[in-house]
Amino acid sequence: MKITYYGHASLGIEVGGKKIIVDPFITANELAKHIDINSLEADYILITHAHGDHILDVDAIAKNTGAVIVSNAEIAGYYEKKGFKAHPMNHGGSWNFDFGKVKYVNAVHSSSFPDGTYGGNQGGFVIEGEHKNIYIAGDTALTYDMKLIPLRTKLDLAILPIGSNFTMDVDDAIIASDFLECDKILGYHYDTFGYIKIDHEEAKRKFYDKNKDLMLLEIGASLEL
Repeated sequence: MKITYYGHASLGIEVGGKKIIVDPFITANELAKHIDINSLEADYILITHAHGDHILDVDAIAKNTGAVIVSNAEIAGYYEKKGFKAHPMNHGGSWNFDFGKVKYVNAVHSSSFPDGTYGGNQGGFVIEGEHKNIYIAGDTALTYDMKLIPLRTKLDLAILPIGSNFTMDVDDAIIASDFLECDKILGYHYDTFGYIKIDHEEAKRKFYDKNKDLMLLEIGASLEL
């Protein structure tokens, strides 16, 4: 499984021979100006919730690639009305896609489209690939529901927001990693704008002091599991 960071909460995932884009917010992110969305390939687009900083480039990427949009029922329906292919999910539900099993799990946040349309209940995704399993938290507070995930799935990586103000901060993400029973963390949802700027070295030190590994990738960089 290969994971590429496209800035903010945007990810590219290659697994099972398929390519997935998660929460594409790239063209309006000054830190990601070197990422050309027209060059991105996608078989699927996963959306955690409907806020503009998570769905900005969905239309363009879906038009370019014909990707299937996977999200909650309300978001899936919103894009189906636009003529896109979509797969609706809801909390606790799983589906076996051709790249692996996906479960839509709880998140504590809010969700509405920039035009005011209701975006359903926000969530995260657990992806079980053939060899590796990951959790993409989406925008969320620290929640005790995270303890449920390792009861079903042993995680190899947890992708957690760490920017605070709108989501968990670094200290809560450390607790989340305990709940998830996963000490390998990829941080995201930080630095994009003033409210969520963080001290990178302090964040990594806090995780290191707890015998955990916090990875902060450069935009466009990848890791492999």
